[in-house]
Amino acid sequence: MHEVSLTKLSIVNAQFFAFHGVKPEERKLGGRYEVDLELFYDATSAIINDDVKDAVNYEEALFCISEIIKGEEEYNLVETICSEILHLIMDKFVTVEMATVRLRKYAVPMQGIVAYIEAEQSIERDEQ
Repeated sequence: MHEVSLTKLSIVNAQFFAFHGVKPEERKLGGRYEVDLELFYDATSAIINDDVKDAVNYEEALFCISEIIKGEEEYNLVETICSEILHLIMDKFVTVEMATVRLRKYAVPMQGIVAYIEAEQSIERDEQ
């Protein structure tokens, strides 16, 4: 039996200002978002070689998040933003076996006072 040890690499509370939402004022005025990203991959080569070229580069992962949140595309739903981030991550990093993203949206214009709303989504690579 072949066992694989997975390393979890986390980006926590990456902050962005972006223009997403259902309501016109959200798209006009923008709002604050925070993102957590967890990447699970076999880091054995990176650990043995102590070399970033064998690791998942977290700066590139952060750039992927930024590309989706701050890009030209405007999204209505935080769920859609999560999905777009995850699919870009899985396309960019072939060694990532599983990823989870949490997206928090602050100052949500709604009836009631809340600190933020949050969506969490995970994706796992198919075994083929």
